[in-house]
Amino acid sequence: MSSDTETGTASAPGFRPEVVDRSEQFYICFRGSVRMDHFAVIADRLGELIGWAAAQGAEFAGAPFFRFRTVDMAGESDIEAGIPLTAPVSTERDIRAGYLPAGRYATVVHTGHPDRLPDTITALRTWADRTGLTWDMTPLADGAERWGCRLESYLTDPRAEPDMDKWQVELSFRLAD
Repeated sequence: MSSDTETGTASAPGFRPEVVDRSEQFYICFRGSVRMDHFAVIADRLGELIGWAAAQGAEFAGAPFFRFRTVDMAGESDIEAGIPLTAPVSTERDIRAGYLPAGRYATVVHTGHPDRLPDTITALRTWADRTGLTWDMTPLADGAERWGCRLESYLTDPRAEPDMDKWQVELSFRLAD
């Protein structure tokens, strides 16, 4: 049985959302359209991207992340597996470059297995609704959502901590201006 802190519920002592200002951030990524039950197709490319950036001598500016441009739990979502860098680099093959947008973000750190992230996402969205915050998100006709910027940043290096129940993932969802 998991504790409230691990599941990320709003009543849990570990659930401490906040609103933060973020500056524009350069990043590189692989982008793809995948069903959530095939998320590994894009997720498994993070190691390749990190290795490529390191071979270019790029300096990392934070944790690897997944950016959800669209979310469609029943269909395909437009997702990027990315890493922030301190300076722009020239890309090749199917590696893309861009900037995460500046703005205000609702954030919270989830501690526990990534399979339990949906509980923390629900709690963050509920907290924001109760707080009167508005997402930089557009609902689409088919029930999907288009996000200005919705990130899951993996703060824990799996090489240093293989126990996924101890991982930390920061959720950062951009708010409407």
